[in-house]
Order: sequence, then C-alpha cells, then structure tokens
Amino acid sequence: MKRIYSSFNLQAVHHARNLLEADGIRAVVRNEVLSSAMGELPPAECQAEVWVLDDADAARAEEVLLRRRPAGPDWRCSCGETLGPQFTQCWRCGAYRA
Repeated sequence: MKRIYSSFNLQAVHHARNLLEADGIRAVVRNEVLSSAMGELPPAECQAEVWVLDDADAARAEEVLLRRRPAGPDWRCSCGETLGPQFTQCWRCGAYRA
C-alpha cells in the first residue's frame, strides 16, 4: 500500500478516494477519525489519508488526482435544467446530454 493523498478536509479525502475508485484503482481512507485528536497529536498525524492498495497503481493514481476535470460550457436539458459540463445526464429528468 502507498499513501497518495492527505488532508484535514474529510470531504476532499473521500472525494479523492471516489475519483480513484471510479477509475478502477482500489483505495482506502485511513486516519479518518484522528481529527478528533487535534491538539493532542502533531498536526501532520491528524490528517486523513488516501492509500492505494496496489503499489503498482500509485503513479496512475497521482495522475488521476491531478487530471483536470471537464471544462466547457454549461448545457441545457430539454426539460429546461442547466447543468455543468461534467454532467452527462440531467439530475432532474434523467435525460442524457445530446
């Protein structure tokens, strides 16, 4: 196992793990509950961390986390909802982007 990412922000840590999992890289979150020990432990030890389970995936995992997300204009669904470029399906009606 190799540590790929760490942060005090649990949402950012879980988002990073989700990005890796979506790309087929098995990863786990560690030290998630240590934030409650802030003040008792050194700050670096209180950060939640994302670890990849297979060391061979480490380089690809770093690329996934550094990859730019889709850019471009928002799109409007036939139901009238405006969605960002990263979405391929409307959250409101379920229609796919044309």
